[in-house]
Amino acid sequence: MNALEKNDYRRLTAEEIETLKSQKCSAADWSLIEVAEDFCPEYVHYTRFSGNIRLGAFRKEFSLAGGMKKHSGLYDTTLHNVTVGDDCCIENVKNYIANYTIGNDTFIENVDIILTDGRTAFGNGVEVSVLNETGGREVMIYDRLTAQTAYVMALYRHRPEMVARLREIIGKYVESVSSSEGYIGAGVTIVDAGYIKNVKIGDSCKIEGASRLKNGSINSNEAAPVHIGVNVIGDDFIISSGSSVEDGVTFSRCFIGQACRLGHNYSASDSLFFSNCQGENGEACAIFAGPYTVTHHKSTLLIAGMFSFMNAGSGSNQSNHMYKLGPIHQGIMERGAKTASDSYILWPAKVGAFSLVMGRHVSHQDTSDLPFSYLIEQQNTSFIMPGANLKSVGTIRDAKKWPGRDGRKDPDRLDQINYNLLSPYTIQKMLNGMAILKELQRISGVNSDAYTYQSGKIKSSSLKNGLKYYGMAVDKFLGNSLITRIMNSNARTLGQLHEAFAPVSEYGEGDWVDISGMIAPKAAVEAVLDDIQNGKLTGADEINARFAAIHSSYYDYEWKWAYKVICEYYDVDLAAVSAEKLRELVNRWKTSVVSLDNLVYEDARKEFSLSAMTSFGADGDEKQRMDDFEQVRGSFFEADPFVTSVKEHIRIKSELGDKVLEILHRL
Repeated sequence: MNALEKNDYRRLTAEEIETLKSQKCSAADWSLIEVAEDFCPEYVHYTRFSGNIRLGAFRKEFSLAGGMKKHSGLYDTTLHNVTVGDDCCIENVKNYIANYTIGNDTFIENVDIILTDGRTAFGNGVEVSVLNETGGREVMIYDRLTAQTAYVMALYRHRPEMVARLREIIGKYVESVSSSEGYIGAGVTIVDAGYIKNVKIGDSCKIEGASRLKNGSINSNEAAPVHIGVNVIGDDFIISSGSSVEDGVTFSRCFIGQACRLGHNYSASDSLFFSNCQGENGEACAIFAGPYTVTHHKSTLLIAGMFSFMNAGSGSNQSNHMYKLGPIHQGIMERGAKTASDSYILWPAKVGAFSLVMGRHVSHQDTSDLPFSYLIEQQNTSFIMPGANLKSVGTIRDAKKWPGRDGRKDPDRLDQINYNLLSPYTIQKMLNGMAILKELQRISGVNSDAYTYQSGKIKSSSLKNGLKYYGMAVDKFLGNSLITRIMNSNARTLGQLHEAFAPVSEYGEGDWVDISGMIAPKAAVEAVLDDIQNGKLTGADEINARFAAIHSSYYDYEWKWAYKVICEYYDVDLAAVSAEKLRELVNRWKTSVVSLDNLVYEDARKEFSLSAMTSFGADGDEKQRMDDFEQVRGSFFEADPFVTSVKEHIRIKSELGDKVLEILHRL
């Protein structure tokens, strides 16, 4: 056990004081210096002490890049009211370190100043004016903030009593972490850094070349270290475990969630970034970046918007002021929506889930009930292609890659993330979308060339395709839920199967919501908010645990929703349905799954067309062009890994359908 853990210190001996003086050390009052039992002054040189000082033992050597070794100790530094753990190396502090406890095995070299000045909460409690730059949706950031808590704090302003109570709960947490003494954890590296003030630094963090860090918490730990790189400037912030902020990033009033990556001179203000976000080169202002919001391009500005599972194309831009009353407008791009290069959206607007935006859109579209759509501008008119993204190979590829790109190594994962492409949330929107499209047909006639929807246009062919694609997706999702229930039932009779179909969960029916990555019944979320408002939930971690419990119950809730929708959509009673009707539904599911996969398969084929080979084999003939393409992209379409996975999916689902049909034949 080390001295920090034991709190076991002694005063310096007269001989140790003389040795330190001979090594050019000085102290305002030597009696205020305490040391570990096995402290040896041999490794303390040119150091000035003031205030209350505690020093551990210096026994270890640090191995540096290039084979260099340095022994732990204090060299050319000034310490004021500092506790230094065992086996630290602190060297060349140009100004001083003041009011900090420094953990064991920490390496600090070539820094300007590190200080805690007065009582501070280290970035906790900072108010971020997200979405609306002029205020009204402020989110109080703190160490334990999740995407779900931030969502309800920002968007549920129609429940002012709940928001006020939530702020009280967060305020209690802020007070509990406030202190006039800063903390630098164990195994930390801080080198070539400038100004560090009122910053709490967790274990195993690496700060290399940062210019300024002021009023923040870096919640690094051994399982998920944080890296802060060269020329980074940050004020009023929280950085969560496993994240990296590098290469000239500047940020102020920001929360950076777990496993985020910001780099290449990215600039952000008044913004929230939750798990696995990536930002490079561009700029963010007042954005709510839910999990997997990605922007890589220099010319891209994200402003006053809410995003998740989003990829912003180069030159993407939004406008939130309309040159009238200032920057008061906001927009929402629901999960999975993405922008093509040079796209523009005039807020306010709302883009449906998994939609693609191309061109300039100024008519304040709300396509939330038309998910998986293309929103394309032609001659200053917004054209909507409902459901077109359901057959896009890119959409399916994205859905497959997101779980594999979860970079969170911390076992304490804050955000609840549901990766499902099809869920009650998106299927309910498709059902709404089908009703909208049918109503447009009824009002304008089946033979119309185009239909008007919210200042946009839907071509007749697009409307008909939308109905077809949505119908396939609904059949696929409801069939998936039904087949899962049949396979898990172990029923030997039709009566037992009817019993197995009966939902048991409390929540599930009615509207569903996407709470920034967590898909859940709205009623279940409202129950949490009720308990916050009435005082049943009194701590930040209690709230996080409730959201985690909702997330873990997703499939039970999903079945309760699907059960009712299956009965209504197919006009069946699952409590008394015949085996013949079930076989009909399974065959319908099988047809839809295979049909959608075939559409994706054909979309993927375009990547191997002759036009896709343009610019390959730059200086050769057609054969060299094809040979060059083969070396870069693969020998032929059928061997592509994604294409292979689609074909395998068709095979697996076909076999599953046959297996379920066999079970039903035996009942």
